[in-house]
Amino acid sequence: MGCSHNCSSCGETCNERTEKQDLHEKLNPLSSVKKVIGVVSGKGGVGKSLVTAGLAVAFNRMGYKTAVLDADITGPSIPKAFGIKEKCKGNDNGLFPVTTETGIDIMSVNLLLPNETDPVVWRGPIIAGTVKQFWSDVIWQDIDYMFVDMPPGTGDVALTVFQSIPVDGIVIVTSPQELVSMIVEKAVKMAKMMNIPILGIVENMSSFKCPDCGKVHKIFGESKVRETADEIGTKVLAEIPIDSEMASFTDKGKTEAFNGNYLAEAALIIKKDLE
Repeated sequence: MGCSHNCSSCGETCNERTEKQDLHEKLNPLSSVKKVIGVVSGKGGVGKSLVTAGLAVAFNRMGYKTAVLDADITGPSIPKAFGIKEKCKGNDNGLFPVTTETGIDIMSVNLLLPNETDPVVWRGPIIAGTVKQFWSDVIWQDIDYMFVDMPPGTGDVALTVFQSIPVDGIVIVTSPQELVSMIVEKAVKMAKMMNIPILGIVENMSSFKCPDCGKVHKIFGESKVRETADEIGTKVLAEIPIDSEMASFTDKGKTEAFNGNYLAEAALIIKKDLE
């Protein structure tokens, strides 16, 4: 097929391109977002949304205005983690995110659906378009750090986020299983293809401390996260244990009330790297 000169439609590198294409969607004129951090995982079930919420809380506690753009359209869990029941509102200027108890702005498809349990049975282009609208049609006011909760994998929506939103860096969430190193590498290669800096890796479910005897157990086997980080040339930001109290707070929508500081140091490292 011949070139249509619509470079956004193919993703190929060709000699007929005369200049670099800027595919970023424009922010709403009333919005201001300083830094955008994508939180990604090569597979589902590793706690990506938990880490997204935890980083937003950690930066909020440091005094920054934070926000979460929930790009995991078909599996949104951010509103649940923050206990949000309110639906977002809007006017002729755009949509307004819902603000949590401590001042974190949230936009998620669940804030638009009549019922939070309604399935999102949409095709890829519609999902990708919704993510773009969360960036361009929502009024994000004075945001210092926005965290994008990405869907698992390296498919259409991840590509849309990287192309449409000016992401300053990504955090990769993983778990200790052996197969994870391969999956992490896929996420890393995608980020490098899109020229997105890798800020580091967070390992979730790294260990479990028995409340009765105090012994630490490696339920998923010995971690290889530091070896993996060395191989891809990045750092380990945090190793989060299995914590029943943290899980309980999250399930109850009380993420902001959990006193654990598993991601406090990670937030400091990310802040320094983005300065």
